[in-house]
Amino acid sequence: MLIRELRAYNGRNIYSHQKVIKLIVDLQEWVDIPTCDIPNFNEQLLRILPGLTNHHCSLGYEGGFKQRLKEGTYLAHVIEHSALEILNQIGHKVSFGRARQVSETSCYTILFAHKEEHTGLETAKLAVQMAHSLCLGEQFNMNKGLKQIRETVAKFGYGPSTQAIVDAAIERGIPVTRIGKGSILQLGYGKYHKKMEGTLSDRTSCISVDIACDKVISKELLSQVGIPVPKGTVCMKLDEAKEAAREIGFPIVIKPINGNQGKGVSLNIQSIDEIPDAFRIAAEISENILVEEYVKGNDYRVLVVGNQIAAVSLRVPAHVMADGKHTIAQLVELKNRDERRGECHEKPLTKIKIDEISMNVLKKQGYTPDSIAKNGLRIYLKANANISTGGEAIDVTERIHPYNQELAIRAAKTIGLDIAGVDFTCLDISKPLYLHNGVIIEINASPGIRMHLFPSKGKSRKIGNAIVDMMFPYGMKHSIPIVSVTGTNGKTTTTRMISHILKAQGLVTGMTTTGGIYINDKCIMKGDTTGPASAKVLLQDKTVDIAVLETARGGLIRSGLGYDLADVAVLTNISEDHLGLDEVETLEDMLHVKSLVVEAVKSNGYVVLNADDKLVVRAAEKTKANIIYFSVQEDNLIIHKHIIEGGIAVFLKDDYITLATGNGLLKSLSISQIPATYGGKLIHNIENCLAAFCSAYALNIPLQIIENALATFYCDEIHNPGRFNIYNIRDFRVVVDYGHNLAGYVRVTEAIKKMGGSRLIGIIGTPGDRNDLSVREVGEVAGKAFNQIIIKEDKNSRGRKSGEISSLLQEGALASGMDHKDISLINDEEKALQKAIQNAKAGDIIVVFYEELDGILKVIKDEISKVEIEIKQEASEIMLA
Repeated sequence: MLIRELRAYNGRNIYSHQKVIKLIVDLQEWVDIPTCDIPNFNEQLLRILPGLTNHHCSLGYEGGFKQRLKEGTYLAHVIEHSALEILNQIGHKVSFGRARQVSETSCYTILFAHKEEHTGLETAKLAVQMAHSLCLGEQFNMNKGLKQIRETVAKFGYGPSTQAIVDAAIERGIPVTRIGKGSILQLGYGKYHKKMEGTLSDRTSCISVDIACDKVISKELLSQVGIPVPKGTVCMKLDEAKEAAREIGFPIVIKPINGNQGKGVSLNIQSIDEIPDAFRIAAEISENILVEEYVKGNDYRVLVVGNQIAAVSLRVPAHVMADGKHTIAQLVELKNRDERRGECHEKPLTKIKIDEISMNVLKKQGYTPDSIAKNGLRIYLKANANISTGGEAIDVTERIHPYNQELAIRAAKTIGLDIAGVDFTCLDISKPLYLHNGVIIEINASPGIRMHLFPSKGKSRKIGNAIVDMMFPYGMKHSIPIVSVTGTNGKTTTTRMISHILKAQGLVTGMTTTGGIYINDKCIMKGDTTGPASAKVLLQDKTVDIAVLETARGGLIRSGLGYDLADVAVLTNISEDHLGLDEVETLEDMLHVKSLVVEAVKSNGYVVLNADDKLVVRAAEKTKANIIYFSVQEDNLIIHKHIIEGGIAVFLKDDYITLATGNGLLKSLSISQIPATYGGKLIHNIENCLAAFCSAYALNIPLQIIENALATFYCDEIHNPGRFNIYNIRDFRVVVDYGHNLAGYVRVTEAIKKMGGSRLIGIIGTPGDRNDLSVREVGEVAGKAFNQIIIKEDKNSRGRKSGEISSLLQEGALASGMDHKDISLINDEEKALQKAIQNAKAGDIIVVFYEELDGILKVIKDEISKVEIEIKQEASEIMLA
């Protein structure tokens, strides 16, 4: 039993709109054996994972999966449910799962939902290991496996504070992107996005955080504005600390000036004899030690978010309640078994650790860890009440006095924090601080919020919501508009046309294409950038007003979407390409893949569909967004039906782009005014123009801007490099195009025939990952269209042997009736073009279907340079004569 493939999808994907793990498992000799035929399998499985008895499965009722086991189900199904149960046991509530056989093999594709990718991946491995062990009749230690999974959660999962912010953002419809593997989040997209790390926002300056971390400077600032703080002084030597204690007077507090989470803090020091140990403990954190007066009272944490008090907690130091039977150490161990307590910040509470500070605190109470205290006594393990040292919290938000509220907000503003934890020491937070000589002990940047989310007593507060609402007040934008363009052909040109229109509107436009990532006219990354990683580059950029994303098949299959929801989605067409790859065998499979883009659109957004493509029309069933159809045919029935039903459509009427809305018909540009259509010869570019027109209209771009932009969009190196670019060399022409599939070849050759060339010469090739039939068909189309062809091979063979693709293309060309003498084989496409140019005659049109554009352009420009030099020489000779 082997895992052949394992990957995590962290966003919407072709399998689900939630995050999923995909694994392909080779069940080998176990593929056809039902569980009921494997000795003791069902019994051992339910013993190890008893929660499986509650799974509904496809039967739809509790116990359904158990019934399936009894009847005999297959191991892939067991692995799916086991993974889900493991995740639920560690607190990740998920339920989506699926298992399907891969063709007629011993492999199964298994999918299940996850909350965090590392945890999900490890869970997949654990579920397979368990199933394999049970098949072999071996014992399996699930407790060990669960322990490793929980360790993975602790290492890679969000802590409660970060998770609360994530949940609140999702509730508001704000997309969340995790940056790295820690707690840094991006909320929103593009120019409007903001970042957070824990509860530290990107609105907070570094200097404010530095001030908050320096207890001396922060106290000085607070004191200067009249906020009461305890007296204290900084010491670097033990003797200085003793002298400071005498001046301040006992009891005192000793702590590092830049510590956090209560580390190194010793409270309520009553004598000179206690100072050396306390000083040494603090010195382990910092060489600068703060000695300050100890103010008696309760420990309150006041959470300030913006200009509001979000929560107030009474913090209680780590303690145990004696029972007269167990030692203090045993009571701590029992208390730490509480599922709510974790090692660090991964859970609502933190485990209590008996350290040197604990020993000192116990000593003051007359105990050691081995003491058995009288029943009913509260035994403290820490003097401070930090949650991170095992403390607990009681919510008292509704009790805080208005005076104290104003004081906390003013303290946060004085330091410069938009989110702050202000620590009060006073007898009663419901009374003004000055009544009982209360003080603000310190102020904390990036305060923990576990105590407010999961108080031991009192009401849980929605702190994540308060923080997100402060970052993005209602009505404020959090994300830029997104246009996502997919389809078999026309994606790049349509993407470029839309971007051209948006730039004409004055928007800073981010664009991903097969040619690179662009911000306005600047290429910031070259290459085929049509996947989710490229989309994220733009969505993280603070300068981008709007993103237009070419979204290709490969990225959708491998990684899903690089964004959450688009404002506009475009599906240009569906035709044969890449079939036989990645479990995409039919056009219906391809429609399923491309439909993800159509599905992932905001409910008030728009989906632009090609009404002339029957498969594309079927995608309309998959969206809840508004639909705009386009067609090159005035009498398209889908268009007419859509208009009657009150929909929006764009179509050609008497060679004019015509917009149909609820207000009637509006005549726009003639296709003769759009240079990219070459006077209507390029039908595919007419379709691309219509798609771009629809998209811009959906984005509320004024019609005049749309029309002017389309009238200035050319098929050249500037606007649309590598897409039907025409170069005039001497008395013949060279057309450069990226046609790489059957539909692309058909469209280009149809257009070429209308251009009036005396001879048509094609330099043809296809990527190696196309199936044999598709490659032959391309050769056949080329054989019918061209007078001569030169067959070349891509440098990236994509798994093909040398000469394999060229042989298939030649077979296709010969099958079309082309004479063998009109077919040449030159593997290198640049050399092939040089040969075609060398043999060109007046009126010829050479069409090169390239793999790498830069090399082809160099050959053309070198030839143009030669011509220019020749012309200059001739002119010079004429002048000399």
